[in-house]
Order: sequence, then structure tokens, then C-alpha cells
Amino acid sequence: MYKLTIFLFVLLFTVACGGDAENLKVNDKAPGFELIDAYGNTHALSDYNGKSPVVLYFYPKANTSGCTKQACGIRDDLSKFKENNIQVFGVSTDEPEALKEFIDDYDLNFTLLSDADKKVTEAYGVLNSIGFANRVTFIIDKKGNIAHIIRNVDVTTHSNEVFKLAKEL
Repeated sequence: MYKLTIFLFVLLFTVACGGDAENLKVNDKAPGFELIDAYGNTHALSDYNGKSPVVLYFYPKANTSGCTKQACGIRDDLSKFKENNIQVFGVSTDEPEALKEFIDDYDLNFTLLSDADKKVTEAYGVLNSIGFANRVTFIIDKKGNIAHIIRNVDVTTHSNEVFKLAKEL
């Protein structure tokens, strides 16, 4: 019974780490949002229109192994993003307190957004059946349009891949 329980958990979590976002396509207008970060500050996609490309990456759960690898890759490369005026946001359905703990545990130096009510995750088509965000990244151009969608994210190369794509904008 124990092995079956573990198998089912791993299966469900694997599904949670996949991604589809089938409701959106490249060149679509990115759904707008206003979300709070770990410190209670509000961030809106519209704040970056005409100013900078935005990397909006959705991840299942703070402080899990894959999400940690992905976040630490962004952390380690953040200077490249800043030098090229690229805004990076990580989004999960975690509460702000969990995001703060994640930031503190791994010295994360970029903004994590809480979508605890799951409205933005739903709007982007990445909410899965168990209530987590699927691991999908959207790269949004300065006009607010989706330039790239990465549905099959490799957490070990994610940062380099999104940087190269966003830098082209």
C-alpha cells in the first residue's frame, strides 16, 4: 500500500510539472494581471508595456526540488536579465508567506508572485487538476504580446533558454 501511495503521489506531481497552456498561442495578447509578491507589493503586467520584455514562468510549488533548481538558475543569471532590461517573474499558487520562505532559503533575487486565488494561472491555461500551476514559461514582448511559450521546461537549462529568447525581443 505504501508503494502504491508513493507511486500515485509521484504520478500526480509529474502531471503537475508538465504543461499545456493550449488556450494561448504565440502572438496572442498576454492576459493582464495584478498579483502580489512575497512582501505584499502589487505587480501588474501593464507596468512593463512599452518598457521591457517580461519572462513569466509558472511553477508548481515553492521549495520543491525542480522548482528550486529552476529558481536558482534565474537567481544565478539575473544580472544578464537586468543588463538587458528583461523583467522576470516566477508565479505559483503559493501564499506570499511560502514565497518569502523560498526566497529566504535560497537567496532568490527576483520577484515571485502569489496567485493563491488561481485566477491568473487559470487565465494562462496552466492550472492543473490538482490545483497547482503547470511548469510553463511565457515570454512577453514590450507590446504585451506572447512572443514565446515554453511548455516542456527543462529546469536545468531554463534560465539560459529564456534569456536567449527574451534578449531577441
